[in-house]
Amino acid sequence: MQRIINYSFLFLAFAVTLVSCNLEQEIDINLPDYESRYVVECYLEPGQPFSLLLTQTASYFDPFPSTNAEFLDDILVDGATVTIAHGGQTFTLQNGLFFNPLSRKAYNYLAPDLVPTDYEQSFELNIVTPDGKTITATTRILRPVPIDSIVVEFLEDDTLARVLTYFKDIPNEQNYFRRMFHEHSLDSIPLQDFATDDRFVEDNFVFGSAYNFAAGDTVFNTIFHIDRPYYDFFNSVQTAASSNGNPFGQPSPIISNLQGTANVIGIFTGLTYERVMTIVER
Repeated sequence: MQRIINYSFLFLAFAVTLVSCNLEQEIDINLPDYESRYVVECYLEPGQPFSLLLTQTASYFDPFPSTNAEFLDDILVDGATVTIAHGGQTFTLQNGLFFNPLSRKAYNYLAPDLVPTDYEQSFELNIVTPDGKTITATTRILRPVPIDSIVVEFLEDDTLARVLTYFKDIPNEQNYFRRMFHEHSLDSIPLQDFATDDRFVEDNFVFGSAYNFAAGDTVFNTIFHIDRPYYDFFNSVQTAASSNGNPFGQPSPIISNLQGTANVIGIFTGLTYERVMTIVER
């Protein structure tokens, strides 16, 4: 009886393998023509020039440029008219290639005027693309939320410490924050970078790290006070990035606050933050 079962199992395995081989075949899929989209990123930071990055998406199957110059030519959108209106003034951003050494970010539209520290009046973006389409958005700059304290805690009888960051929530309103945590310098890849809201916080926020830091290490805590559109945009980008290349991941659309006649994604938002540098000491 045991021998019959073994033979039956081998026959079944052979049959499944044979059927699987016969089922393999090439399938031609006719994909629709890809429609490029405009991408806008504009962050209004008080005391910094008005700056904006206007690019366009490319098809997944397009050949990748072999040089940086070709890459920039492919994605940068030149020849647009870009203005930002605020407090009765209209600021016109000039087309070019600009680099901010503080943020280490590049832009292709910039006005030398500095963004005013105004937490009351709104800012209105208007873009006319080279093909005559429009892109519009409105935003405000939120007041920064101060960091109350930075606490360094060492493990008992150990040389490693964790860093705790405390700050107070703003009462009686819905708030959103972005937390960034760097080690050594702001040029490094952040150890933590996420956005959160205050739905489950009564009074105080506390963000912590692992016990990874020795005496003499330098860490940077940054708390951004952000609005709901940027919160949704940031989280949708994070989700889309994690889904990219994952055959089991669900497609994730980018949530944007841009409108108009152009096919566009991106964000137009104010950017304020509180940042504290700490040298770890016992």
